[in-house]
Amino acid sequence: MQLKALPGTFYRAGRLQPIDLSAEARERLRLLQAWEALRGKGLTGVECSQVLQVPRATIYRWRSRWKRVGPGGLEGGSRSPKRRRCPTWSPALSQAVLELREQYGWGKDKLVILLRRAGWQVSTSMVGRILCSLKRRGLLIEPPRRPVSARKRQPKRPHAVRKPRDYPIATPGDLVQLDTLDLRPLPGLVLKQFTARDVVSRWDVVDVYSVATARTASHFLEALKERSPFPIRAIQIDGGSEFMGEFETACQRNALQLFVLPPRSPKLNGHVERAQRTHTEEFWERYDGDLDLPSLRPALHDWERLYNTFRPHQALKGRTPAEYLAKYHPEAAPTAALSHM
Repeated sequence: MQLKALPGTFYRAGRLQPIDLSAEARERLRLLQAWEALRGKGLTGVECSQVLQVPRATIYRWRSRWKRVGPGGLEGGSRSPKRRRCPTWSPALSQAVLELREQYGWGKDKLVILLRRAGWQVSTSMVGRILCSLKRRGLLIEPPRRPVSARKRQPKRPHAVRKPRDYPIATPGDLVQLDTLDLRPLPGLVLKQFTARDVVSRWDVVDVYSVATARTASHFLEALKERSPFPIRAIQIDGGSEFMGEFETACQRNALQLFVLPPRSPKLNGHVERAQRTHTEEFWERYDGDLDLPSLRPALHDWERLYNTFRPHQALKGRTPAEYLAKYHPEAAPTAALSHM
């Protein structure tokens, strides 16, 4: 009687415990099987990757781990590096940096000079790494700062807030950026232009005053509401004093959201900043009339009408803001707004 044995891999597999794969590993296994099936039908690796929407390199990495480890290789593991950079400084040097920092509060550029005076051979970058390590380990705790300069004190704002990242801007009036422009056409003559731009339609409202205060800003807010063909829901401003106090109260009274920019970030008000340049180059640098407010305002309002209804805008593919509104937002017809000018 002849006995035949099964292959040794069969017996080894029988001794293995069943593996309970996670949902992520089962999904990877399914994709591997689909990949092999598609390759068996003659599809190239690029075509299989496009069908499964998985990069080829990822499939090859999964397959390699499967062959090397088995099904458990499809589980998500740690992505931390196998080798980590170890500190090259001594505990004594770390303690010296800690003591100098706590005593003087200086940064790495000054501390490295003090350390070299004390005989330590150390670089500026190493001192920086030591400071980071001390903070990470909780050994270096910076004392709280007590502001004493009036310029650093941020006034409390009862209504204005930072604009949320997920704030939707889709229709005209969702966000109108507001800013002031300092004008000095003659020595000793100072004028202040208030400019408002809707970021969706590029509709602008401009006016000029002798001063920029919260009261003049409130007057401009009323003009903005009258001369805008759409309802305004939110206004974005910088931290200027003219946009505080009475102006903030006026926005709150009119149920307008008021977003204030972080300090030193004019780029976040880029639409109205670009509008200021256009109005300067195309109106103020060409204007040759009288510079008193009764003469300036009608001329500036005429320019506003020209800007919104006649001047082509590259950002709107050659359309005017009025044409853009008529085509994409007909409910915001500009005729009502123009009647107030």
